[in-house]
Amino acid sequence: MSHPLPPLTALRAFESAARHRSLKKAAEELNVTPAAVSHQIQILEDMLGVRLFRRVHRGIELTASAEIFFPKLEEGFDCLRQAVGRLRDHRGADVLEVGAPPSFISNWLMPRLHRFVTACPDIDVRVSTRVRQFSRLPRGPRGDVASVMGWVDEVDVLVVFGNGGYPGMRVDQLMPLTITPLCSPALLEGDNPLREPDDLRRHVLLHDDRGVLYEGPSFWDMWLEKAGVTGIDTSRGPHFWHSIPAMEAAVACKGVVATTKELARLDLATGRLVAPFPLEVRLASSYHIVSNEPASKREVVRLFRDWLEQEARTA
Repeated sequence: MSHPLPPLTALRAFESAARHRSLKKAAEELNVTPAAVSHQIQILEDMLGVRLFRRVHRGIELTASAEIFFPKLEEGFDCLRQAVGRLRDHRGADVLEVGAPPSFISNWLMPRLHRFVTACPDIDVRVSTRVRQFSRLPRGPRGDVASVMGWVDEVDVLVVFGNGGYPGMRVDQLMPLTITPLCSPALLEGDNPLREPDDLRRHVLLHDDRGVLYEGPSFWDMWLEKAGVTGIDTSRGPHFWHSIPAMEAAVACKGVVATTKELARLDLATGRLVAPFPLEVRLASSYHIVSNEPASKREVVRLFRDWLEQEARTA
């Protein structure tokens, strides 16, 4: 049966004192008092059941037990220092790790990222579009806190769709969002032209299920309520967890999607999609820029965050 390891603080105090052969120098290195170092060493001695230092006229010296113990412990701390150094080299001042949902990457970030790369050519931007599973909660605005907290330590900057409630993180709202129906221009003047919101009852409803995941009610329920339209079965039609396939289905004339207009700017500009009605409904959720505290202090993170916010204001 393995024994529990002593506290890392106590091991670190002993390693430093043994390396310097001085409690005072160890205290200076660890930014504590010599009494604090002595206290941690006492804790270690009590746990191990051995004496580790002898006091001599000009300081301290290792006991026979400590002479056996110290070399491997010093080697272990050297390995830790090397590991931290390798991480810092990998994520140096010129490397920026960015994470975001696929829909945001494809529809908003990628059409703009070349401007940041041109302005900051020395920064190596690495983008992750990994999809994380979102938990379904009963109702109300929410972000998937567990998912965000699990991902944010793997990147420098995380852009997420949610309510911004991520404790211990630096969180900046990137942009407010609205929803409105979007469709292929071919549907405007087809067999069942889309001229009034009530005309939607004769069309297939495509569902961007971020509404259900984050807002509680679906995007269609929210928009139709504001439009004053009743009697439409909003449970019918294909459902999509991400806006990309939902908008692609709309482009392919498979129906009408209620989604965030902000992610459809390119399709709207090129005429692949149109907004048949002027009504836009503001969402409680929005996109947020999230970083943990150490990452938020990096200069490359500040530059990228400022650039994202400027792009959002321009858009």
